[in-house]
Amino acid sequence: MTQAPFPPSRLFAENLACRRGGRLIFEGLSFDLGSGEAIALTGRNGAGKSSLIAMLCGRLQPDGGLIRLEGGEEEAHLAEVSHLVGHRDGLKTALTARENLIFAQSVLGDAALTPEGALGVVGLAHAAELPVGYLSAGQRRRVALARLLVSRRPYWLLDEPMSALDTASQAMLAGLMRDHLTAGGAILAATHGPLGLDGARELRIGP
Repeated sequence: MTQAPFPPSRLFAENLACRRGGRLIFEGLSFDLGSGEAIALTGRNGAGKSSLIAMLCGRLQPDGGLIRLEGGEEEAHLAEVSHLVGHRDGLKTALTARENLIFAQSVLGDAALTPEGALGVVGLAHAAELPVGYLSAGQRRRVALARLLVSRRPYWLLDEPMSALDTASQAMLAGLMRDHLTAGGAILAATHGPLGLDGARELRIGP
C-alpha cells in the first residue's frame, strides 16, 4: 500500500518506573523511537512489557520518569497519534468484522482504508459480515490488526502482534509493518519471537 509520509517525530521515554499492586516492576527505563524505526520489546512474562505499552498510550501513569513527543503534528499528544493493538483483541463479538472496523474508524478518525478494504488486505473479505464471535482466534487477531489500517496514526504499539497468527498471516503482518515504517511510521512491539523486520532494535526489560 502506498501511503503519504507522516511528519517526522520522535518519542522519548526517560527513566520510567512502573509499580503495580505496590510492587516495583521496573525502573530507570529509557529509550527513544522515531520515524521509520522499530523496537522489539522483549523480556520474561511479568517483566512489564504490557505495562510499558499501557504507559505509552496513556492508559497507565508511570511511577516515575517522563514520556514526551517531539515533532509531528503541532501540539499532538502521544495517545492521539498512536494505535494500540493489545494482547487481547478488544473486539465486540456480537458485531460483524466490518462493524467492528466501522466502530474503530469512527472513534479513531483520520480515515485511511475503508473497513472493506482493510479486511481485504488481511485476507478476511469473505468474513466481513460474520459476527466476530464466530471467527477463529487467528481470524479475530487479523480483524484486530485491520484496525491499524482504517485510521492513519504514526505510532503502532503492539502487544504480541504475532499471537495466534499462522505463518502466512505473520508474513502479511510483517509486510504491513514494513510499509508503515517506509511511510515514516514507528513501531514498538512486545514480542517473544522475531518480528520479521530487518533493523528493528531490541529493548529488553529485566534480566
